[in-house]
Amino acid sequence: MAKRALIMVGGSVGNGPPHIQAAQRLGLHPITLAAEPTQYDYLAAKGIEAIRIDTGDLDALIHECSRLRATYDIAGITGFAGLDESIPATVGKLCRHFGLPGPNPASVERCCDKFTQRQLLAEAGVPMPAYRLAANATEVESSAAEIGLPVVVKPAMGAGSVGVRLCRNVDELAEHTTYLLGGNVWGSSPRILVEEFAQGPLYVANLMGNEVIGITAYEFGPPPHFVVRESTCPAPLIADEYQRIADVSMSCLRALGLGWGPSNIELRWTKRGPVVIEVNPRLGVGEPKLIRLAYGVDLVTEHIKLVIGEEWDLRKRHSQTAASRILVPDRDGILDWIRGESRAAAVPGVAEVKLYIKPKSPFVRQGDIRDKIGHVIAASPGPAQTRAILQHAVDLIGWSITPFPTLGE
Repeated sequence: MAKRALIMVGGSVGNGPPHIQAAQRLGLHPITLAAEPTQYDYLAAKGIEAIRIDTGDLDALIHECSRLRATYDIAGITGFAGLDESIPATVGKLCRHFGLPGPNPASVERCCDKFTQRQLLAEAGVPMPAYRLAANATEVESSAAEIGLPVVVKPAMGAGSVGVRLCRNVDELAEHTTYLLGGNVWGSSPRILVEEFAQGPLYVANLMGNEVIGITAYEFGPPPHFVVRESTCPAPLIADEYQRIADVSMSCLRALGLGWGPSNIELRWTKRGPVVIEVNPRLGVGEPKLIRLAYGVDLVTEHIKLVIGEEWDLRKRHSQTAASRILVPDRDGILDWIRGESRAAAVPGVAEVKLYIKPKSPFVRQGDIRDKIGHVIAASPGPAQTRAILQHAVDLIGWSITPFPTLGE
């Protein structure tokens, strides 16, 4: 009998390893199709079958999956969104082609274009910041003038806060517009979204199908960037606030034609209540670990069950507070050393300590998700205890960065 295989398109440092483990636990043979499989250490470390392929070429992916079907029983296809967010829509198209369970590719594609997403949410009356689409510097300037500074300026496509900046005055606006139009983000001049800066705490609602599983609170580093420093699940919300976020989240799914599988919705709680920043038709990066520690629900395993056509189980098994602290250096340079991770991992209540960078590596801050050099995750019965465990563990980790030599030295 042919082995049952799970095809994974692309890779993910955060969500990749748990998907591999969950697939193997479910008796599946994971196969990764990626543009650069060697950039994902976990594939080689676990001896995972990996095939180099252009993940942007649907015909090539269909051909490869058809070839694999001669050897394997393909039980399902899933994938990971890269920074350009294109893979979830591709996965939907592959699932349709092979008659496998999967998301509606048209809904996912509409969602990945932030401007189209905003238009559909606006038509449905979903609360969100004022926004404009701009194609050049003049349009960015007039959009910002209409909305009023400060504004958030970002590419209409993409993820991980890449190219996203808070522009507080005309100089910052002009500087960031020049940066985006210079093709510094995606290699081509992007369509630009100019948005009102929704002020207030940020929350992420994690949904599976039409059910809110948990809401996480986020804290960011200093502006003008949006680099996450800490996340806590469950978010400290009273019942009415939780319900309002859940209701707005459900209205987003209806407006965008989503509701199959996982989604995560970013909202800010402003003076007028929750306003939607972004809807992502996928698992959030790092969110499954927090949800599993907080509630005992394994979103990765349950997602794979859905992908292969099995019944999922989203029942909560316990209630704890889980939190993650992201390690972000305060300077660019060469990492001389980083140590203390094993001592931090030994602290009772610490669930995971992970470093992404090795000593003697160069490091340049980008002002987005790529700035993190590691993370610590902790869980305990309550928020104050979890915060104390996390702080204690983080204090045990130290590093040294030598700045790059300046010109003329």
